[in-house]
Amino acid sequence: MDAVQRAKSGHPGAPMGMADIAEVLWNDFLKFNPANPGWVDRDRFVMSNGHGSMLLYSILHLSGYDLPIEELKNFRQLHSKTPGHPEYGYTPGIETTTGPLGQGLANAVGMAIAERTLAAQFNRPHGLDIVDHYTYVSVGDGCLMEGISHESCSLAGTLGLGKLIAIYDSNQISIDGEVKGWFTEDIPQRFSAYRWHVIADVDGHDPDAVRQAVTEAQAVTDKPSILCCNTIIGLGSPNKQGRASSHGAPLGAEEVALVRETIDWPWPEFEIPAEIYRGWDARQRGAELEAAWSEKFSIYAKRYPGDAAEFRRRTRGDLPDNWQEMSGAYIENTQQKTETIASRKASQNALNAYGPDLPELIGGSADLTGSNLTLRQDSAVISDAVADGNYLFYGVREFAMAAINNGLALHGGFIPYGGTFLIFTEYARNALRMAALMKQRNIFVLTHDSIGLGEDGPTHQAVEQAATLRLIPNMSVWRPCDAVETAVAWKQALENRDKPTALLLSRQSLPCMDRTAEQLAAIERGAYILVEPEGEPELIIIATGSEVAIAADAARLLNEDGKRVRVVSMPSTNAFDGQPEHYRELVLPSTCSRRVAIEAGIPDYWRKYVGLDGKILGVPTFGESAPGSAVFNHFGINAEGLMRLVQTL
Repeated sequence: MDAVQRAKSGHPGAPMGMADIAEVLWNDFLKFNPANPGWVDRDRFVMSNGHGSMLLYSILHLSGYDLPIEELKNFRQLHSKTPGHPEYGYTPGIETTTGPLGQGLANAVGMAIAERTLAAQFNRPHGLDIVDHYTYVSVGDGCLMEGISHESCSLAGTLGLGKLIAIYDSNQISIDGEVKGWFTEDIPQRFSAYRWHVIADVDGHDPDAVRQAVTEAQAVTDKPSILCCNTIIGLGSPNKQGRASSHGAPLGAEEVALVRETIDWPWPEFEIPAEIYRGWDARQRGAELEAAWSEKFSIYAKRYPGDAAEFRRRTRGDLPDNWQEMSGAYIENTQQKTETIASRKASQNALNAYGPDLPELIGGSADLTGSNLTLRQDSAVISDAVADGNYLFYGVREFAMAAINNGLALHGGFIPYGGTFLIFTEYARNALRMAALMKQRNIFVLTHDSIGLGEDGPTHQAVEQAATLRLIPNMSVWRPCDAVETAVAWKQALENRDKPTALLLSRQSLPCMDRTAEQLAAIERGAYILVEPEGEPELIIIATGSEVAIAADAARLLNEDGKRVRVVSMPSTNAFDGQPEHYRELVLPSTCSRRVAIEAGIPDYWRKYVGLDGKILGVPTFGESAPGSAVFNHFGINAEGLMRLVQTL
């Protein structure tokens, strides 16, 4: 309450209403060590209703995490460890970035999948269960209104995630007021239909009732549980409890003073009595819990040294020792094959090549497995009966898939990937953004990447999506032109420890480009010279994806006609932009201002590379329903169209 008041901004009501629940959960149930927030077998706690962040910050401070009272005083201030919503990487003890409602719940589903699968892969008999923890997630009315809550909870029930426990803070208030005017569904019945274990009508202000409900939930091992806790928002505020006025704004100095009187709290702001600190301090208990686990792991390592080493590698996020040698050999072999195949098929080939050496690679598709080609030769499907797998059928749940995979990445021990059509990133957009914001290695396999999709028409043909994905900070976007660039793109995606990757892949077959060893090595730089004329180039064509072959054909004809045309293949604008200036100047010399870009998408993005005087061959509107080749020809995305455009420079 005091932190929100000092910041003159924030949400005091939910923290005040959930405080009784949090006290029971953190002091009686949660397994964690404040001195080591990254302990691999800790319980995970996610606050999906992230506007209640001050509750979490307060508990982390009181429990003994490295979050001093000064940071609470700086709530919502520049560079503090207490931002307005919990942000992964800023504050010790924060498991995921929350704020966009419902996504924390989906992240928690991913964490619960990770715990169950990792346990199935590594736990051994005779008490050597080195992975054995719960995932708790608090959700509010807003989280359950968001559609992603349906997507993720439906799948969680189908998978029977018994160690996932959701705590529903049912205070029936949102920013606009009492939710009964727009949110009247029966939540217990809804979650029963999802195949969850439901504990209804828990008094969220009765510690014994909360304790009993959590104990009951822990005993149910074949399905996730939800505790429907009735609470009063802003509890203790004489004039604002139970009202929307306590939801998203400070209570005001006068009301804060009244609360102190109401709850008999005589201490000034930010002063905590020593006995309360002692009662909350979890450092000794946490150290003992981790020490017991470490002793167990020591025994495990002696009996199963290979498994222990692999567990350490995977939970550190390291790739295998032979990774560079293995991946490099595959890329060279792919170049030698010179196959004409769709890049989505080349992606599947890369998965088949890399997957056997990467047991941490876990993925799936949002009901497009046969189109995305995300199923690999060593795929084993995860279900309610099979935990020891590496493939998930997500169903038609693009948003949940992306957010669940964020949770898998955050948990550790896995590198997740998920497939859908590029156009359907529009359903999943915010989860892609959150992956980039949290710097998570989450790989998005996005096929049918342009108007080349063809007959399904403009509803399915991606036009602006490639450009908008490139605009997301910290998102690595690759649109490869052939099987070789696809293999390199996958290699880069797997090596990107601190960013997600979007792989934009074609439906139609693409020819393999001829390359020298030097060109092959340069692909990972994001752009390289693919076709070079005799003498200094007088014109540069920049191309990406399926349009590289078109550019190469046009350049060949132009060069035969006495022109000096360079073709630059640019599979990743992001990677190229990150190269040293001298390399960028080498590929796109400032001395050559005559430039043309070609991509079967919106043209405007390419202005940064061709300049205001350059030309762009693209698709300035939505696509058309026809065979892919006919749509390309309709928009003039072919060698003839490119040559005509060049003549206008």
